[in-house]
Amino acid sequence: MRNPILYLFAAVAAVLLAWDLYKVFMVLPDELNQGMIYRIIYFHVPAAMVAFAAFFGSLVASAGYLTTKEMRYDSFSAAAIEVGFVFATVNLVTGSIWGRIIWGIWWTWDARLTSMFVCWLLYAAYLLLRRAIDEPAQRARLSAVLSIFAFTDVVIVWKSIEWWRTQHPGPVLSIRGGGGMAPGMQAPLYWNALALALLATILLVLRMRQEAARREIDSLRRQAYAL
Repeated sequence: MRNPILYLFAAVAAVLLAWDLYKVFMVLPDELNQGMIYRIIYFHVPAAMVAFAAFFGSLVASAGYLTTKEMRYDSFSAAAIEVGFVFATVNLVTGSIWGRIIWGIWWTWDARLTSMFVCWLLYAAYLLLRRAIDEPAQRARLSAVLSIFAFTDVVIVWKSIEWWRTQHPGPVLSIRGGGGMAPGMQAPLYWNALALALLATILLVLRMRQEAARREIDSLRRQAYAL
């Protein structure tokens, strides 16, 4: 992806984020029961959407690597998980801030929170695994297996508020059969999700370029050692 396209994505993301911030903080009213803290949902939920999309991309790329042994799939998988991990962290942090205001606690071992924390740990383990193995083929193979295994928890996180009715609120978005948001309050959430998705795409492309450069450097280093 050429730089002009990345610049276009960055410009569109900046405009969308600026518009959403104005809409969320200056136009939309406070929520009846939660007050102004409900606005954190406009970052909490889109961050989860982007993280899960990145993890799904890694799942597909990991299956592609195991099938073809082509390193470009490994590079995409690694870049996608690094980007997704950042957004998963944003999701956890914003959720804790919301919980502190609404529940009076930073954390509780609720089904949704616990499964998301396990998801975060699994992908953190993926990143640690890649740094612990120097041999590229072995690193790619083991990383692909872990990526595929870790994605099973993404499904658990997604379905947890339907499978277990614990402390976390149930679905509120219409796309999940909810409908707990007043008319006009869902649109900024989806636009914010698009803005974060564009930002994630930019980071993904830049990270893949770094991976390609690192592979080339590793190849040159191995050739130098062989001389």
